[in-house]
Amino acid sequence: MNHTSDYQFTIIVPVYNEEANMARIEEAFTAYLPTASMSACVLFVNDGSADASLSFVREMCARHPDFFYISFARNAGLSAAIKAGIDYSESPYVGYIDADLQTTPEDFNLLLAEAPGHELVTGIRVGRKDTRWKRIQSRIANRFRRWMTGDTAQDTGCPLKVLHTDVARRIPFFRGMHRFLPALVMLQQGRVAQVPVRHFPRVAGQSKFSFRNRSIGPLMDCFAFRWMKSRYIRYEVESANV
Repeated sequence: MNHTSDYQFTIIVPVYNEEANMARIEEAFTAYLPTASMSACVLFVNDGSADASLSFVREMCARHPDFFYISFARNAGLSAAIKAGIDYSESPYVGYIDADLQTTPEDFNLLLAEAPGHELVTGIRVGRKDTRWKRIQSRIANRFRRWMTGDTAQDTGCPLKVLHTDVARRIPFFRGMHRFLPALVMLQQGRVAQVPVRHFPRVAGQSKFSFRNRSIGPLMDCFAFRWMKSRYIRYEVESANV
């Protein structure tokens, strides 16, 4: 039995070497779940952490009946962790948030208010607490991505999103796909809403991103998306007898 089927909303939390943040994560979700606008659970995806993150996750799940986890045999990356979380979720809605807690689970309620009418609801980070250099990189990347993909997302890198689970499962997944969720949902004729959310500085652990994986990787992914978009299969069945 998959316990996520007992809930309306599953929150995926990819975890990679975040032992310094685990106490804060437990506190944040313990406070949020009773106030969630839908019955919600947390699904941690341990992405082959080399530190004690998995031990912390197992201990938290033993303490809290609404916490669950899956663990990779080895590191596979953020997109793989999100995909695995979606594959293992059986609630009508699924969302995700980064384990660094630069966004807060409290703001999921803002996104969930728009979720019934939109296949994807994504946050827009207001008053970002990142360094100036990081904000410049993000601004350039967002503009280039919008030009290449035709989506309208202002802040596709915001790590706070809610999707209809059935739509999420139809998304073609690839490395780096988490940057293209609005465009990939729009390929399915899905509706996308954007909601301002709060942003906080990272207070523990280390960022997993560098200039290379913020620039060169996304640049190549944009060309890959353009190629896929031009060959994307879309059809509508008018009648059938099967």
